[in-house]
Amino acid sequence: MTVRQAIGIDDRLLMWIGIPLLSFFIPLLLFNGTLESGLLRYLPKWGISFMYTVAYWLVSRQIFIYFRRRYTGANQTTMRLLYTGIALVVGFVLVNILLWKICQPILALVPEQNAEDTSMIAGSLLIVALVGTIYESIYLYQNWKRTLLETEQLRREQVESQLEGLKNQVNPHFLFNSLNTLTYLIPEDQEKAVQFVQKLSRVYRYILEMKDKKLVTLAEELKFLHAYVFLVKERFGDNLQVELDVPEPAKAMQVVPLSLQILFENAIKHNVIAKGKPLTVAVRVEGGNLVVVNKLQPKAQVMPGTGTGLANVRNRYRYFTNDPVSISADDGVFEVRLPMLQV
Repeated sequence: MTVRQAIGIDDRLLMWIGIPLLSFFIPLLLFNGTLESGLLRYLPKWGISFMYTVAYWLVSRQIFIYFRRRYTGANQTTMRLLYTGIALVVGFVLVNILLWKICQPILALVPEQNAEDTSMIAGSLLIVALVGTIYESIYLYQNWKRTLLETEQLRREQVESQLEGLKNQVNPHFLFNSLNTLTYLIPEDQEKAVQFVQKLSRVYRYILEMKDKKLVTLAEELKFLHAYVFLVKERFGDNLQVELDVPEPAKAMQVVPLSLQILFENAIKHNVIAKGKPLTVAVRVEGGNLVVVNKLQPKAQVMPGTGTGLANVRNRYRYFTNDPVSISADDGVFEVRLPMLQV
């Protein structure tokens, strides 16, 4: 996390303006400062105030940066604020002791300022409070804006995912192949033809039901996958093999809807599926990930992929977890690892 990310903005201009202004007005408000005798007589108090303001501002700033880098999660906000508050108090005491030693000779030259005046402590606390309020307000505001943007992005990703899934299912090629398969099934095996129509209906129904869902259980996604695989296997027969190794407890975990369909569609689109070259797509659970693997046997003539489907899955997962969607194509094997979520 960069300094700008930890603070929320580039605060250099804020410091250049805020430090001189704050240090100028603090003596007027708390140290019996006055401009009646002219600016020259006011300079010693302004100088002392400037030293305190610079020290407290910079120390407080570093404390905020340190704990924001250390506790980045939204669920760590309470811990971050607690430790930040403690660190600010400790920092205040240490800086106050150090500056008191440095400023004593200067204070002796300012008759109007009593070295025991509690207004010094009040002024110091006011500086720390103002700096803390400024930085925490900026940070909360930037987080609020980022949350709004992420929510909007997620909504857009959900719509895109629904459209992508629907497009993959209702494109002319899919409909043509499905209807063509159905015309062969009706005279040969009417019972299987009815089952084919039921599976096709289930695929469409699932896509429509996902309209308002951000996450689904793995059990729901696998149920949809069974219907989808049934349809495509009628087209490819035994040339397309699917291996599922998902333990029962893992089925209660959450995944992004239509993610498996997008991965299967990607494998079918880009690989040869023939009698001499069958394609096997394996789905298994490893640790906290759902792993989808297929052997790479790319088609000789195929339009290059846009990567939209995989990018869509990756971006939607990014909203729910810091665990990345891992995509690799090594040693002739294409592998995608989807984090399984516990919600």
